[in-house]
Amino acid sequence: MGSSTHEAGAHGSQEQAERLATAVSVLTLLADGTRLALLERLGRGEADVSTLTEACGAARPSVSQHLAKLRLAGLVAARKDGRRVVYRLRHGHLRRLVEEALNVADHQIGALPPHD
Repeated sequence: MGSSTHEAGAHGSQEQAERLATAVSVLTLLADGTRLALLERLGRGEADVSTLTEACGAARPSVSQHLAKLRLAGLVAARKDGRRVVYRLRHGHLRRLVEEALNVADHQIGALPPHD
């Protein structure tokens, strides 16, 4: 194996490891019922803390803490609208990931056949 091929393989391996670690971080954040509910609601459009609190059924301080974690991870963005803070998903990939996770749950709960 040539030196340039070996370096490309090592570089690709390092990139793959970083990619996997980042994906694990995202999935770890989704592995919480409140955060998953927040992301599911935000997948339907922007919402403020009051709307999100009602949608996920958690206490307002808890919702604020979860939103702070999601913001810090770069999964949600926030903007001021007067006195309110309005949240949104940063990209459609996350919306689709949440939808697919919930689709898998629907299949398992309803004993539905797998499909592509």
